[in-house]
Amino acid sequence: MSMVELMASDEQQSAVRSRSGEVRDFARSELFERTFQEGMDLVEETAAYLDGDGRRESKLLSRSAALAYAGESMKLTTRLMQIASWLLVQRAVREDDMTPEAACDARYRLNERKVETDPTHPEIPIALVEYLVRAEKLHDRVLYLDRRMYLDTPAESDTNPVLSQMGMLEAAFRV
Repeated sequence: MSMVELMASDEQQSAVRSRSGEVRDFARSELFERTFQEGMDLVEETAAYLDGDGRRESKLLSRSAALAYAGESMKLTTRLMQIASWLLVQRAVREDDMTPEAACDARYRLNERKVETDPTHPEIPIALVEYLVRAEKLHDRVLYLDRRMYLDTPAESDTNPVLSQMGMLEAAFRV
């Protein structure tokens, strides 16, 4: 590692240490609890759909639609597992099984979601499309929280705890 990379890494760790209280507060908040519950419920609902009705619906699709269905269901599953993983890391912080500094590691960060420009196949069941939309919205909210807590550099307005809480509330209710 170069000296510049070490200094940047030290600055990032210093920023995370200065926010560790905020990270712990979030992990212990009602907002986190609701987000965690929503995420885990969506994982369960999606798994039940894909193993039940979704499986039956996919067997009725044309070959091209079935291929599109398989691709979309894989993207959905991957996205939900990334969200669930992030939520479980935050829960580990809440339960003091992990420090906020450890939770900042890049392997626990949520990746940007690729915005799809191609429309889904017109034969894909509406239930799958609805799960895809719900997962995208949840991903965007969780990504906002992730960036806000771990990657944003503190600005003047971030030192105000009321403004900080308002930002988290905005993220929670953004649709």
